Amino acid sequence: MDYKQLVATAVADATDGQVTASDIYEKIEVPKTSQNGDLAFPTFILAKQLHAAPQQIAKKLVEKIDTTNFSKVVVVGPYLNFFLDQQQVAQQVLGEVLVEKNHYGDNEDGHDQTVTIDMSSPNIAKPMSMGHLRSTVIGNSIAKLLSKNGYRPIKDNHLGDWGTQFGKLITAYLKWGNEDDVKRDPIHYLVQYYIRFHHEDEQDPTLDEEAREWFKKLEDGDPEAVQLWKWFREVSLQAFNQTYQKLGVSFDTYNGESFYNDALQGVVDTLRKDGLLEKSQGASVVDLSSDNLNPALILKSDGASLYITRDIATAIYRDQTYHPVMNLYVVGSEQTYYFKQLKAVLKKMGLKSAAGLHHIPFGLITVNGKKLSTRHGNIVLLNEVLAESIKLAQAQIAAKNPDLKNKEQVAEEVGVGAVIFGDLKNERIDPIDFNLQEQLKFEGETGPYVQYAHARAESVLKKAHQPLPTKITQLTMTDDAWTIIKMLQNFPATVRRANHEFEPSMIAKYALRLAKAFNKYYAHTKILTDDDQLNDRLALVQAVSLVLKEALRLLGVQAPDEM
Repeated sequence: MDYKQLVATAVADATDGQVTASDIYEKIEVPKTSQNGDLAFPTFILAKQLHAAPQQIAKKLVEKIDTTNFSKVVVVGPYLNFFLDQQQVAQQVLGEVLVEKNHYGDNEDGHDQTVTIDMSSPNIAKPMSMGHLRSTVIGNSIAKLLSKNGYRPIKDNHLGDWGTQFGKLITAYLKWGNEDDVKRDPIHYLVQYYIRFHHEDEQDPTLDEEAREWFKKLEDGDPEAVQLWKWFREVSLQAFNQTYQKLGVSFDTYNGESFYNDALQGVVDTLRKDGLLEKSQGASVVDLSSDNLNPALILKSDGASLYITRDIATAIYRDQTYHPVMNLYVVGSEQTYYFKQLKAVLKKMGLKSAAGLHHIPFGLITVNGKKLSTRHGNIVLLNEVLAESIKLAQAQIAAKNPDLKNKEQVAEEVGVGAVIFGDLKNERIDPIDFNLQEQLKFEGETGPYVQYAHARAESVLKKAHQPLPTKITQLTMTDDAWTIIKMLQNFPATVRRANHEFEPSMIAKYALRLAKAFNKYYAHTKILTDDDQLNDRLALVQAVSLVLKEALRLLGVQAPDEM
């Protein structure tokens, strides 16, 4: 039940329809202390409409408000403070959680409509670095949120398996490469060749021209260029899939840029036929001045295609194949202008799903203050970070719980979870500086802190040695218990809001608050005391466990039962 809606309706009814419940709903606040009620409405926002002073409005409204759903409603200055019936709310909320379990918070907002998510998208022949973490885990969490809100997400790993970088890589391999080295440790050596190309290129500009020629050969189907490209792609995919498996991320399609090569000419022909393609200094562009944007460069003067040409072909394919209501691109904030251009071109082409194109930007990730760049060799490999995180988690778990049976599995769930949570707890748009030691702490705003709270709740339930409850009768309502009840009641609204704003950090922050509230309750309450309240306390603990586990799942983080 949405108690904010109850307050909004009660206030609107008391105004005799002069103000709508929807207008009031958005203005309802949560008081900082429970002494001031559970929900509050500032009446000063009605002063103009009702032609009266806020305090007078509050006094008049409180006399007319139907208090059926509240224990009391009091006036404090210009505020109407609403106190909920704690037992009624507890029975309703805990009852819902215990019956619905992991489906608590599900809704059908999406009406089973399809949403495509362009995410992760690493470049072939380069390792997955920490730079790829954000798009991968943000996209994965958004997909889970979409599903919980009734949408049908399609996760598309739009691999960077085409582009001028392959001209550079082929040039570098043919000049300095060794087949046996690549077979022995493919990604390592391919990266070394790429880095060397850029070092040498600074002294020898002819390398760039040679690389352009090799990429043109690749586009034209030259057998040697195609064979090398296929080889680079194959060994890269094998490495990527190891990382994805560890992160617990899967995809519905791996259609890379090369998948759309045969569609590129059709894109150009359509743009030309529709009168959208213009010549500019030998290149072909789409004029976007009506959208206050620079022209979109479609073909270079040598006829070679650019990223946007492929992205147009990709958008058309997704539109015709999936008929999505939204197309999400989980890509760094530095590409914001580019996606404005892409959307503008697609709208001019009349693409049905163009209006639903949304760039989901995120801030830069640095590691210990350093920006990541393959070109200059500042690579922090994601696989190595995950391995180190698991290793550190193993040491912590061995010290905390040396008799734990499945230590290796738990260490992996904690280690990988710490990396994922360490990213997603930050607002998506904010830049983050990643520090592994900080993210692995069992105290503070970390994944292990939330996981440990869940494991603690499971431990309490296990020690109870009795069937788990499905409802409550009369829970002793301490401040700690009431705080938890209100937080549990707010989970569905948090799920809906996080999905609406494509913001996984809302779920991560919610999980941290709930874990903290439960730890406080655990410290102050003798949960397992054998009295007539035991069943009700266990119901509360079980509800916390279920919701923490579901919140972590929405982030792509595991919730071990023991730690």
